[in-house]
Amino acid sequence: MSWQLSLLNRHLRWFEKPALARLPVERLRRSFEIKSKIYFHAPWGSVYRRERLADVPVQWAQARATGAGPVILYLHGGAYVFGSSDTHRAMLAKLSALTGLRACLPDYRLAPDHAFPAQIEDALACYRALRDEHEVILGGDSAGGALALALLHEILKQGIAPPKGVFALSPLADMTFSGASVTENAARDVVLSPGRIGEMREMFLAGQDPGDPRASPLRGDYAGAPPVWMAVGDTEILRDDAVRMQGVLEAQGVTSVLHVERDHPHVWPLFHNVLPEAKATLRDLAGWISSL
Repeated sequence: MSWQLSLLNRHLRWFEKPALARLPVERLRRSFEIKSKIYFHAPWGSVYRRERLADVPVQWAQARATGAGPVILYLHGGAYVFGSSDTHRAMLAKLSALTGLRACLPDYRLAPDHAFPAQIEDALACYRALRDEHEVILGGDSAGGALALALLHEILKQGIAPPKGVFALSPLADMTFSGASVTENAARDVVLSPGRIGEMREMFLAGQDPGDPRASPLRGDYAGAPPVWMAVGDTEILRDDAVRMQGVLEAQGVTSVLHVERDHPHVWPLFHNVLPEAKATLRDLAGWISSL
């Protein structure tokens, strides 16, 4: 473990975990937007551009030099209630620099203002619009990682041309929260705690079935899916979501890779500016994308 990771874990445990456990949604949204501007910085010369895609607001993020090739469609995390293209665009600009590909980040509708399945409807609309003109690599983190996997299930179910590959960082793959790590890692996770699970789930689902594969991709059908790449920290409460998701994919014949990293916090690649482990993970992911 680098000294930067050790220091970051302490900071997250002392300051961010308590805030996530108690702040109301509106304050969480404002806090994350402000902190993302302070902590997350894109490579020099990165370009951002906003537009509407299939009537969904999106933001494009790309490095100075990008070439022809697939487009990365990236779905941001935030428990379906906070986060935006702004909070994640620096990481995607870095991934763009590593891969030479452009990234498209939808600002999909958030709960509780817009409950399930509004999020996957927006994601599917963006995917359809992009897939008409480009090959697509689909990705996301946390709730956005779940959304990417759920979208893969829906794409296959509807017989739409699939993406070239899918990646998920610390995905929230089971909205029933039945994984053992939810309780086993409650104290060890330096970012998330189980205390708000019921509240966040109700804001997202508004009483609908948590076992729906569009909400819990762990219960999806992935026969014939393209390759999948995932990463999660071994101390996360969502560790078993990724581990069990890997088992589901393997059982259905999908080529998949899972990295379980020791003492890495939830969605650590966001900290690529300061964390050697984050830079290493993004390089590994970029190599996997290039191999597609």
